[in-house]
Amino acid sequence: MSSFFDPLPWLVMLPLVWGTIAFMLGAGRGARLAIVAIALQLLLALKLAGQMLEGGARSYAVGGWGAPLGIDLAADGLAAAMMLLTQAVALPLAVYARGYFAARPAGSALFWPITGYLLAALNALFLSADLFNIYVTLELLGLAAVGLVAIAGGKQPLAAAMRYLLATLLGSGAYLLGVALIYGAYGSVSLEVLHPLVAAEAPLAVMLAAVLMLLGLLLKTALFPFHFWLPPAHGGAPAPVSALLSALVVKASFYLVVRLWLELFAPLATPAAAQLIGLLGAAAILWGSWHALTQTRLKMLVAYSTVAQIGYLFLLFPLATPETAASAFQGGVMQAMAHGLAKAAMFAAAGSMIVATGRDDISHLGGVGVQLPLTLFTFGMAGVTLMGLPPSAGFSAKWLLLMAAVESGQWWWVMLMIGGGLLSAAYVFKVLRRAFLPVAEGDHVTPVPRVLEWSAFALALAAVVLGLYGEPLLQLLMVGRMA
Repeated sequence: MSSFFDPLPWLVMLPLVWGTIAFMLGAGRGARLAIVAIALQLLLALKLAGQMLEGGARSYAVGGWGAPLGIDLAADGLAAAMMLLTQAVALPLAVYARGYFAARPAGSALFWPITGYLLAALNALFLSADLFNIYVTLELLGLAAVGLVAIAGGKQPLAAAMRYLLATLLGSGAYLLGVALIYGAYGSVSLEVLHPLVAAEAPLAVMLAAVLMLLGLLLKTALFPFHFWLPPAHGGAPAPVSALLSALVVKASFYLVVRLWLELFAPLATPAAAQLIGLLGAAAILWGSWHALTQTRLKMLVAYSTVAQIGYLFLLFPLATPETAASAFQGGVMQAMAHGLAKAAMFAAAGSMIVATGRDDISHLGGVGVQLPLTLFTFGMAGVTLMGLPPSAGFSAKWLLLMAAVESGQWWWVMLMIGGGLLSAAYVFKVLRRAFLPVAEGDHVTPVPRVLEWSAFALALAAVVLGLYGEPLLQLLMVGRMA
């Protein structure tokens, strides 16, 4: 399908175009253009998903020159699902950001062009069909994300951005070294070419490449104990930036871990390695939840919650046994999408509370429940998804993972998920309880623009709707799955 309106190339080109135009318009301008363009990107992603449900996986030769001479874009069900998540999160957040920066201008000057480049990098990463192009998109994504962390200026944001830059460069460097070893062993970086070549008795260089690439991606995903950069970066950035980073950017590297572990390096993946990844996920859930529970700053609580929720994503790997691979895969990706929507909503709601109170301090949230009921309800709805309660998509995801754990006889993961859900409830109710207390002497709660409340609510509602009507997504995920 090579028509001019093919969604594959436009999903990469469109955010590049509007990001560049926003830069040329000047500091702080381009919000309306971005909102319209992201809405169009969402329509293109929906069109792509519909095409794939009807006709299977898609590919596109850029400029008419396919690999190995040119560049191919390729999309299966997993890529299409991540594209949908990206545009579905970005659109409400763009609306939210326009209102947020009107109230708190710090950081607005370069937000729109950098966001355009970040979305272009995300879309290109999901559609890349070879290991080197993935590296290029990883670098672009990392640099855009670091730029967004630093846009507010000040000592703490710049320090967090530098720490983030170090982490993303180390991760990308390890990944690139692995790509070089793969190319040296097989003379290709095409995923389609490499898939039948990698076998259990692969050369030592290939096994080393797999380790380096996966470690680099785990660092960029902030899986425990590689999470050191995430809380200051997500907790110190402006609320729209924190939401983008937590909902989307860490999902990109997780997507690549799934792609490599379950496909390219599947012959090299051993049950012991899968259990080790699961143990790191378990440690993330417990460590992140405990630190979220002990925070005094609202955004740091939400940031440590991200550390914890990332751990659930990596339960996919020990649960993906030959008998339970499909349900574990669907549950893990559903969890990524549920977390993306809910965490974007939670950061947006937290940002509204900070605008209303003038402080990022949980002890000063008294009166928020009365003055901002929709914002607090949004925070609670997002918490329901993180806890894994019905009817949210978090419940659907955890149910699939629980089924995989029971069917494979791995009961310890069942206990972990139940315990993690209780810890999530504890730190969510810590915020809700404080917000329902009266306004303390010396504090104040001022109204916020309604657009902030309703755009955050739309994200939390989407996480619940996905739980009620998630069957088409599960069907989409199985499109193009490799045996």
